[in-house]
Amino acid sequence: VTLHLNPISSVHIHQKPLVFLLNSPLPLVWKLKTERLAPGIRRGFFVSLGSVVQFEKGNFSLSAETEEKLFPEKNEHLLQWAQKEYGAVTSFTELKISRNIYIKVGE
Repeated sequence: VTLHLNPISSVHIHQKPLVFLLNSPLPLVWKLKTERLAPGIRRGFFVSLGSVVQFEKGNFSLSAETEEKLFPEKNEHLLQWAQKEYGAVTSFTELKISRNIYIKVGE
């Protein structure tokens, strides 16, 4: 699955930390494609067991943290866990089948 990350239109270059919980019932390769995200900013990508994150060429991966996690099984429990763990959830998306996921990040 390719995860496309771009800033919202009112933000020229996104310069804040981000955390993504990428959960799947089956192990996946998450391919990351980014545009206009400032280098050197901490970004965490936590994936379900057996999954991996692949970064595009460039130095984005140097400031990114990737880690496998055992997530709660049901979405309601995952959302509650994420809120407890990180204090807030700004976006939650569930997809049954997808090859590309487009996410706008920003204020």
